[in-house]
Amino acid sequence: MIDRPMTAAVTAVMAFSLTAPGATFSVAAQNRDSFDANKPVDGAVSAAACRPYGFILPVAGDGDDRTRYRLTPPPPSPPMPLSPPPAPARPRVVQTLPNGQTTLDGVVVTGSRVQRSEAAASGSTYAPPPVHRPLPPGIPPRPADTERYPDATPNPVKRVADEPVSTFSIDVDTAAYANVRRFVDEGRRPLVDAVRIEEMVNYFDYGYALPRSASEPFAITTAVVASPWSPGRQIVHIGLQGYELPEGERRPLNLTFLVDVSGSMNSTDKLALAQKSMNLIIDRLRPQDTVAVTYYAEGAGTTLAPTPGDQKLKLRCAVASLYASGGTAGATGMTNAYDQAQAGFARDKVNRILMFTDGDFNVGQTDNQRLEDYVASKRETGIYLSVYGFGRGNYQDARMQAISQAGNGTAAYVDNLNEARRLFGPAFDKGAFPIADDVKIQVEFNPARVSEYRLIGYETRLLNEEDFNNDRIDAGEVGSGASVTALYEITPVGGPSQIPERRYEANQSIGVGGGDPDGEVGFVQVRFKLPGGDTSRLIQRVLSNSDNGAGSPPESTRWALAVAAFGQKLRDDPWMDAGYGWDAILAQAQAARGEDAYGQRAELVQMVRAAQGLPAQARP
Repeated sequence: MIDRPMTAAVTAVMAFSLTAPGATFSVAAQNRDSFDANKPVDGAVSAAACRPYGFILPVAGDGDDRTRYRLTPPPPSPPMPLSPPPAPARPRVVQTLPNGQTTLDGVVVTGSRVQRSEAAASGSTYAPPPVHRPLPPGIPPRPADTERYPDATPNPVKRVADEPVSTFSIDVDTAAYANVRRFVDEGRRPLVDAVRIEEMVNYFDYGYALPRSASEPFAITTAVVASPWSPGRQIVHIGLQGYELPEGERRPLNLTFLVDVSGSMNSTDKLALAQKSMNLIIDRLRPQDTVAVTYYAEGAGTTLAPTPGDQKLKLRCAVASLYASGGTAGATGMTNAYDQAQAGFARDKVNRILMFTDGDFNVGQTDNQRLEDYVASKRETGIYLSVYGFGRGNYQDARMQAISQAGNGTAAYVDNLNEARRLFGPAFDKGAFPIADDVKIQVEFNPARVSEYRLIGYETRLLNEEDFNNDRIDAGEVGSGASVTALYEITPVGGPSQIPERRYEANQSIGVGGGDPDGEVGFVQVRFKLPGGDTSRLIQRVLSNSDNGAGSPPESTRWALAVAAFGQKLRDDPWMDAGYGWDAILAQAQAARGEDAYGQRAELVQMVRAAQGLPAQARP
């Protein structure tokens, strides 16, 4: 890593020791002649412990002109091609919403405004200025809020007689829930497009029935209950539980940390929190796993080449050496990270890049569509990419969603250390090991029982009906033990229609029938590929409603409805009855809390209380 100055803020963070379980080990206490940089060692991060590995950490009180020893940087990575090679197995699909907008816009927002150094301007891969200087007079500060989110206009109501089939890609992301929590904790109502209901619902565990084997890695749970917020209608609850791989069946990990170290990351809720998150991952690494540590700011580089997971102290020192300064050449950083991932690549490994960033690119390639195409082309090589978002004010969720979806990865938002512990503690073992790729869900409604439906959430994951059987169409990945929840609101035949009847008899839905009029509401199909496979498999399940939704809903359904109601209320969605207010949502959530061993459901109850008086925010 090329030498550059430390900021005072990160100096304080790096002085804090991150100690792994086990005895503290001081490399400095060893005889230098007997030091082996490849020996499995863990312990507390300190200047003395890290120096033999090639890292000298700052000491409190050091000035910006202190000398430091760094590893020799790798040769510069080639720039990302303007027109990346197309992925033959991935036709381009662009969704146009009813309002004329696309699901992802190409908004480019300027992030860090620290001036580029003379070295960077002359072509060096990474050489920020020697001293942090204030912006010259006349250069305005960064706007207070430049956050961007993909447009997520609520799904419309569909007439079953016209469109009986609904198809979408699964989504196991949870970024929206943690981000909504951040807004509420700040005393602000979340931006409308920041609220993705499926990601809020999927944040929670519902205790679904378990699948039996890895060869058929999903079990489907369904329920049909009365809608709590729309009299005369019903909710279809579909739960998908993934198979949890035994420890002996979990493949070695080939991970590459891609860390945004630009000036915009210089705060305790960004780079400092990302470093703690990476150390939580290091805690869980096995000897057969490898990790490379890469970074980007005005340029890009590699702090540590792929290193075995039992060399934890060396990995911790590499993470501790990162600090924030300069611009944000995210595309160059991605190119370099893929090079490192390829260096440790093997077909029998899980090959994945983990990107830690606020998503704010402002140097080099910044066009979302080109970035998405590049990541999609790399996905075809077997290297996936997940994105973890940090910070506020310039958080670029739209870009991060585009990149993670194209990379067959997950997108999460880390708002505090507790969320980092949730994502990168024991749950990381489950999400890191894939059990299925290109997972799609298709629901066909029975026109004899259902006249209308709407899918709640998944606005950015919709697929065409013909995409379901097309194995060349990309969809979401599911990790070991993960679950997916989907909710539909349906109008039974004869119920309060939301779409007016048509004038001409030939265009009317009267007389449409078929299926079992006594119980079969619809038909659920799940299509997936086993990891690394090219041919999809199919699971099917009848969606039954023999008691016409009059039975007592299970706790899991009642809780999912409470979370969905909260999300719809935050978005001011037009499909909720005006009389279903905050008190009703709060009562629904309180009644469905259950045992709540980790207090996550209690936290949502408090969020509902806190959000009631917050004024709504429009789309930016």
